[in-house]
Amino acid sequence: MALSSWLSRLRYSSRAAFLSSSRAGRPHSIGLRAPSSRPPPYQCRGANNQVVAPSRYHGSSEEPFLLWPRALLPVAVAASAASMALQSQANPSLCDDSRQVRFGGKGSTEFVVKGNHKEVPRQLIDELSTICGEDMTLDYDERAFHGKPQNSFHKAVNIPDVVVFPRSEEQVSKIVQSCNKRKVPIVPYGGATSIEGHTLSPNGGVCIDMSLMNKVKALHVEDMDVVVEPGIGWMELNEYLEPYGLFFPLDPGKYGTMRDNVINLKVVLPDGDVVKTASRARKSAAGYDLTRLIIGSEGTLGVITEVTLRLQKLPQHSVVAMCNFPTIKDAADVAIATMLSGIQVSRVELLDEVQVKAINLANGKNLPEVPTLMFEFIGTEAYSREQTQIVQKIVSEHNGSDFVFAEDPEAKKELWKIRKEALWACFAMEPNFEAMITDVCVPLSHLAELISRSKEELNASPLVCTVIAHAGDGNFHTVVLFNPDQEDQRREAERLNHFMVHTALSMEGTCTGEHGVGTGKMKYLEKELGIENLRTMRRIKQALDPNNIMNPGKLIPPHICF
Repeated sequence: MALSSWLSRLRYSSRAAFLSSSRAGRPHSIGLRAPSSRPPPYQCRGANNQVVAPSRYHGSSEEPFLLWPRALLPVAVAASAASMALQSQANPSLCDDSRQVRFGGKGSTEFVVKGNHKEVPRQLIDELSTICGEDMTLDYDERAFHGKPQNSFHKAVNIPDVVVFPRSEEQVSKIVQSCNKRKVPIVPYGGATSIEGHTLSPNGGVCIDMSLMNKVKALHVEDMDVVVEPGIGWMELNEYLEPYGLFFPLDPGKYGTMRDNVINLKVVLPDGDVVKTASRARKSAAGYDLTRLIIGSEGTLGVITEVTLRLQKLPQHSVVAMCNFPTIKDAADVAIATMLSGIQVSRVELLDEVQVKAINLANGKNLPEVPTLMFEFIGTEAYSREQTQIVQKIVSEHNGSDFVFAEDPEAKKELWKIRKEALWACFAMEPNFEAMITDVCVPLSHLAELISRSKEELNASPLVCTVIAHAGDGNFHTVVLFNPDQEDQRREAERLNHFMVHTALSMEGTCTGEHGVGTGKMKYLEKELGIENLRTMRRIKQALDPNNIMNPGKLIPPHICF
């Protein structure tokens, strides 16, 4: 999958975790996850939030949240084309009526994702209770929490009707079988990093939270790989691996994206069958690449229950460096020149002057409020220092200044803390605002132009906008803060997003390098990929999920026809 933006529930916990159901993501398929600070109320709950026995809440008229809210039934349908066709036409290969504008389709400007809500069958609640026991909840607050992705401005008219917390692959398979039998929607939930609305539940249904499946199943030190369940935390995994001299990297500039570091998967398909996507060999030319297909599917093709990850050796030595520039273009030019020099840089991060100002406000620092680059060099002690000196020379040739570097572990940690807390620092500037977080990616040679053109537009906007870029691979992120109660501000945020996406597409780039599509980026896919590409995706979805239960209304635009 593409790398999950690993922005997660960091406001609730400092422990990030990863691995969702089918993206990086986020369900961010495979993304980062941080558990809530409160333990989830796994018990089945009834009226007044009281724990009740199954015999009471099953079908009881005094439990209104067992019904998919009737008041929301008249809203426009946001389910996928295959699902609508099955309901309304004899030929299941036809799509939605393209004359209508639906959420995520071409021309869509809607903010809240609508959906088609149905009554939850009592038999399904009974079966889920039998499968999961106390590891499920009907509690409204917990359902609402799972129905609103953290750090995402996307919303839906509905929330999941039930949240289940399976502990085994067998339980996941039974849950999926029960839902498929009754055509009840499923939203896999892993990293909670779904910035583009991947884990919204516009049609209600069942949310499968994978957080209790968090074991290390096997470690192969000599092969440098590990088999894990999808709910394990990233930091927890690396703590486990450290005594063996190994770690799992999340640095796309050097080690590739999440999709490059997954060897194989085990996946529960929409009919409940379990498939293993590949062997444990580090490379294979045998058959279709089902691993990459599932990673990029954002929970629309199945639920991941096991992941085999490629590991790396802990570096002998590392150096962290930081430097300043008069313009954002100078900083981007240095990032490009560094990559073209052949230096194996572990990380290259770019922060604009607004982002640095936010860091100063949030952390009481006194950093120069100018465009800033951060580097990490790894290898032997001599090699890391040599890399540092070469980059320092490149910086001096591109108007750079204040080049500083650190080798002491605590000093390095303090420098990287600046980057790691960038998102939360933004809210110090506008504490009561929401953040529209978006990303695009272009070929490296176009990065400086993309950032320069985007910055002109962002600087001219009345909104507070910050820029962060993984400059080593052409990936560019923006945080736009807006007042959610002001419609004009929300539209301005969306306009800026639209501008950056179309600018990236004009440079042969992509509408998202890491965050994924979800509901937020669907409307750009036809321009980026072409209609035949999307029709092929629709055919795959129809073949594997004919009842359209897996994360419906995501990834594939609703206007796509066969």
